[in-house]
Amino acid sequence: MKIAIVHDWLPFMGGAENVVTNMMEVFPEAVLYTSICNKDRLTGKLKETEIVTTHLQKKKKEIINHRKLFPFMPTAMESIDLTSYDIVISSSSSVAKSVITGPDTLHICYCHTPMRYGWEFMHNYIGELSGKGRFKNKLKSYFMSFMRVWDYASSARVDVYVANSVNVAKRIKKHYRRDAYVIHPPVRGNIFQISNENGDFYLCVSRLQEYKRVDIAVEACTKLNVPLVVIGDGPEQQKLKKMAGSCVKFLGRVSDDVIREHYGKCKAFLFPGEEDYGITPLEAQASGRPVIAYGKGGVLETVIDGETGVFFKEQTVESMIEAIKKAKKIEFQKEKLREHAMEFDEEVFRNRLKRFVEEQYKKFEKKETEGIEVYR
Repeated sequence: MKIAIVHDWLPFMGGAENVVTNMMEVFPEAVLYTSICNKDRLTGKLKETEIVTTHLQKKKKEIINHRKLFPFMPTAMESIDLTSYDIVISSSSSVAKSVITGPDTLHICYCHTPMRYGWEFMHNYIGELSGKGRFKNKLKSYFMSFMRVWDYASSARVDVYVANSVNVAKRIKKHYRRDAYVIHPPVRGNIFQISNENGDFYLCVSRLQEYKRVDIAVEACTKLNVPLVVIGDGPEQQKLKKMAGSCVKFLGRVSDDVIREHYGKCKAFLFPGEEDYGITPLEAQASGRPVIAYGKGGVLETVIDGETGVFFKEQTVESMIEAIKKAKKIEFQKEKLREHAMEFDEEVFRNRLKRFVEEQYKKFEKKETEGIEVYR
C-alpha cells in the first residue's frame, strides 16, 4: 500500500505534531505533506523526515505567523497531488481534510477538531463585532461565513473520520453530520517519570493565548498567595505578567527536560481552559501529579474526578480556588496516576492506528464497486 500523511501546517511542535510523529512511526514509508513547515523548529522523527510543502512555503525563511496565510490555505491544500496513493491519512484541525483524492484512494481523517475558529469558538478568535475595529471584525465575520460553507463542503471528501475524543466526535456529528470512530491521541509516557521530590508550587504549561484561560490560574494563585510556575509563551504573556502577584513565576519557552522536571515536582497541574482533548493533563498524570481542571471538553475523558484530579464546574477564579482547596484534602497515589496515564501511551496509540487503517482499507476494497450496476 502506498500511503500519504497530510497535516495542516508544521510551524512548531505541539500535541497534533506528536500525533503526526507517531503516524510516521506506524507508516515509515509514508510521504508527509503540509502547507508550510519550519523545519528548524521540529524535533524527533519530523526533523529527519522529508516533508513536501505547498506554494505557500517561503524557502529558507521561517514563517513567524502562519495564521496570516489562512485565507490561502484552502487552495494550497487542494493543489496537493495525491492521485498515486492507496491511502491518505489527514491529520486535521483545519484544512488538511480538504485534500482531493480519487475514487480508488481511501481518505481517513484523524480529526483533532472541526475548525475551531469557524464554528462555536469563532468569537474566541475574532473578538466582539462592535467597538474598536468594528469594520475589520465584520470583514472577518463575512470571511468566516464563507469558510464555514467551504469547511462543510470539504468535509464530504473524507471517507472515514477518526476523532481524537468523544468530545470531538460529537462536534463532528454536529457540524459535518458524520459519524466518527475515537482513537485518543498518544502521551509520550516513557519520557515522564515519577519524582521523589515534592515541590510546593502549582504548574501551568500552555501557549499563552486568550482562550487557554491561563489568567484564571494566575489570578487564583495570586489570591491564594501560593507559588505558581507558568511555562510557555504567547500573545497574552505581558498581560498575564501585569496581573500576576509575586508568587507567580513565568519561565517562557523552555526545554523538554525543564518541563519534565517541573511536572515531576509540582503540587498539582492547573488546566483552566476548555480543550478538544488536551495532552498536558496526561503528561502531568504520567509524572504522578494530579490535575485541577475546568470540567468541560476532552479532559473529562483523561482525568478521573477525585482519583487523578479535581474538576471545577465554572470557568471562574472562585471556582478554581475551591477546587485547589478540595485537592489539598485528597491523598493522590502517584503510581495510580501514572498507571492511568499509560493507558494513553504512544505504543497503545500506534497499535490501534495500524490495526484500524488495515481494517478500513480491507472494507474499502470490498465496497469499491458496491452500488454500481452496469446496465446491459
